[in-house]
Amino acid sequence: MNARPIVATFVGVVFFLPLYLVLVNIFKPSAAVVADPAGLPFPPTFDNLAAVLNRPDHLFTFGLINSIAVTALSVTVLTIFSAMLGHYLARSRHWGAKVAMGTLLCGLMIPVPVIMAPITTVLKWFDLMTTLQGLVLVNVGYYVPFGVLLFTGFVKSVPLELEEAAALDGANRFRVFWQVVFPLLRPASASVTIFLGVWIWNDFLTPLIVLGPDSGTTVTVGVYRAIGQYQSDFGSVFAFMFLATLPILIFYLALQKNFVKGLTGGAVKG
Repeated sequence: MNARPIVATFVGVVFFLPLYLVLVNIFKPSAAVVADPAGLPFPPTFDNLAAVLNRPDHLFTFGLINSIAVTALSVTVLTIFSAMLGHYLARSRHWGAKVAMGTLLCGLMIPVPVIMAPITTVLKWFDLMTTLQGLVLVNVGYYVPFGVLLFTGFVKSVPLELEEAAALDGANRFRVFWQVVFPLLRPASASVTIFLGVWIWNDFLTPLIVLGPDSGTTVTVGVYRAIGQYQSDFGSVFAFMFLATLPILIFYLALQKNFVKGLTGGAVKG
């Protein structure tokens, strides 16, 4: 008997169950959520979504704007910088490139909470604490090793002859990268954008500490702040979580076509 379909079905159900609970409880009153969390919403109501969108403190609106700004800026800078650095490290034969690559890979092993104290100290030195610019710089500094690792592997699959032909035609190194190499890195760019976009959007600890309690919020921190000490409106909480997840879900679906291709493109050298 082949057990793989049974195992796959079981794993699928386990992963789908939290999503099911969120979806059904969005459209139920808070009392119905407590009485029957897994029950279907009959009759459905949109009061929870309206309550989140019409909050007097505009917690979701401000968090959404900040999350979009931070994620877009961080991912854009990370993609460009990681692609340029990954291309240089992949093509360089100098021993320093290997040392730099090893140093970057070591950065992947350090969790954020371990380095949060020195990060906040540096941000205070440059007067960037409690600012969106400081949060963007933290994201760029922490996630660039992953981007470089993925781009380096993908650049090695790009034929070197294309760059040499462009150089013979008179193109400098900057023009070779932007007009020849970078367009070929589109699948890798999509993978880096999806991975880092999801990680940065869902990050909770970094924006909570860097932005502070009085300088704004993101959607993930907004979910935390929406749950007060005496919170009993569970329907609004589920609605807040759904609305916080919806933009990044749409973002992933828009770029998923190149996702797997970008991950496997650097597996073999062309």
